[in-house]
Amino acid sequence: MPRLNHEDIRDWDDSDPARHTFAWDEDEEERLRSLVREWVPPVLSDMAGWWQGEHWCESQVDAVIRERYGTWTWGWNWSYRDGGPIGNWAGGPTSVTAPDATAERVVAALLEWREWLERTAQRFAELAPPPDAAPEDRSWHLERACVRLVTHTLDSGAEGGWYGQASLVLGWFLTSTGMDRAEAARAVESAIGGRFRSWVFPERTLIESVGEDLAIGLTGRAPYQDHRERAALEELHDRY
Repeated sequence: MPRLNHEDIRDWDDSDPARHTFAWDEDEEERLRSLVREWVPPVLSDMAGWWQGEHWCESQVDAVIRERYGTWTWGWNWSYRDGGPIGNWAGGPTSVTAPDATAERVVAALLEWREWLERTAQRFAELAPPPDAAPEDRSWHLERACVRLVTHTLDSGAEGGWYGQASLVLGWFLTSTGMDRAEAARAVESAIGGRFRSWVFPERTLIESVGEDLAIGLTGRAPYQDHRERAALEELHDRY
């Protein structure tokens, strides 16, 4: 299958678990393990061979997974070391070993990715502005959503390039509210503006500043400042 680029995954509809069923049981797990084992080279390349066999195996397994379950699976191997949320897979050179062990890691990583998508969908539903919200109210909801979704990214354990995941999640959130993906991407890029850095955990004030800039850029209104009326909602979001 052809490789996906960043533009191919900008629309939340393509990854939303509510739109993509995932039938999983013991038989399906064993079938996937069997398919993975078939692609593990009998002799690994290791460093001397620049891990060509391991990279090849990962690419073949990726094609099998996307063909079998759909494009939503594209992030099953997006390791936290590369800014993703996955801890059960660390790239071909590290994760491709013996057939059984490799198959076990693939299954764990795929299920981890699905679980992360489901948690992300839940956050989107909790944070979405009401459809009939006034501009100031919508601005407040967008600012709060941005703060919490950036934190959601940081909580996933992402390290190098974590801000790429944050940008993607924010864009997904905006498209989940009905915004065009190109407009969403521009809004996120304008708000973040290179202010996040790899391997650097941002200060809360910086995250809130990005959230405010996003909200103002989309609504033309500053977020409503008196949060006392929304104390219960703030507490609910902070709890998660």
